[in-house]
Amino acid sequence: MGEINIKTKVVQSHSFDPWFNLAVEEYLLNHVQDREVILYLWQNDQTVVIGRNQNAWKECAWEQLEKDGGKLARRLSGGGAVFHDLGNLNFTFLTAKKHYDLEKQLAVILHALKKFGVQAEFSGRNDLILEGRKFSGHAYYFHGSAAFHHGTILINTDMEKLTRYLKPSEKKIVSKGVDSVRSRVINLSEVSSRITVPEVRDSLRESFAQIYGHAVETVLDANDPEIRKNYAKYASWEWRFGQTPSFDLSLSERFSWGEIELGFRLQNGKIDSCTAYSDAMDEDLIGKIPEALKGHVLQKDALITALQSVAEEKKGTVIIDDLIRWLESMEI
Repeated sequence: MGEINIKTKVVQSHSFDPWFNLAVEEYLLNHVQDREVILYLWQNDQTVVIGRNQNAWKECAWEQLEKDGGKLARRLSGGGAVFHDLGNLNFTFLTAKKHYDLEKQLAVILHALKKFGVQAEFSGRNDLILEGRKFSGHAYYFHGSAAFHHGTILINTDMEKLTRYLKPSEKKIVSKGVDSVRSRVINLSEVSSRITVPEVRDSLRESFAQIYGHAVETVLDANDPEIRKNYAKYASWEWRFGQTPSFDLSLSERFSWGEIELGFRLQNGKIDSCTAYSDAMDEDLIGKIPEALKGHVLQKDALITALQSVAEEKKGTVIIDDLIRWLESMEI
């Protein structure tokens, strides 16, 4: 049952606009109280959402998506690109860092799905799978004293559109050992026709109340100035696409934790600017790499030393270790 002194709240968005729903998510993150856990439920229509550090130009067929009336959105968290439509349900758990409990948050989802006879399992760091196929991808974000864990639940998503708009790299396809996105995802409605979005949403609410305690349903003011400001950011070209310059040198590789591309603009043999694109879950670490490399001479030893400084700041990571070994194997 619920913890003593922990307040719980459920917020449901009635908008299908991804820019609005992400604006609300960030608003909730900034306002979650010290002893509070929020379950936020939302849906986007005809949308591709890319991770914080991904290259919009490469991850999806965004021009076709927009031509078809869809929207491209970029979220705060790391990870890869996902397709949302009204056959998909999104969830976000928001709380203070000290109450963040991934196992407990996953328990809410797994318990909710057991009602439909779905025996799902958590795979790796960010997938829920059924019969070896993914139906729910997750990502995480930590900011100040607050955190969130969010993800998708594929219930009756249009798989044709999903494969039309998402463009995984060849390296990702080879590393996963699959032929297509469609071959490794599944809709829950394939398991049982009685599994619908409203049913799953209601079951999530019930499960959340059972595990965290009775939750108060809260309605937000869509015209709140902070939400409107957030909306302008998520809708902007700068946030969704950013600067995608032509690089003098581009290096890319795929690792167990994801793919990375480092783009360099050079001046007099030094790195004038650097951009890092990645579907790695650790969006904060990826964001530190360009600044660490900027200003250094484009030489292997200099780049490795710069990356080691990032590792020291973050107390060492598999990502940095892998990048250093990768650079050591190159002719630069």
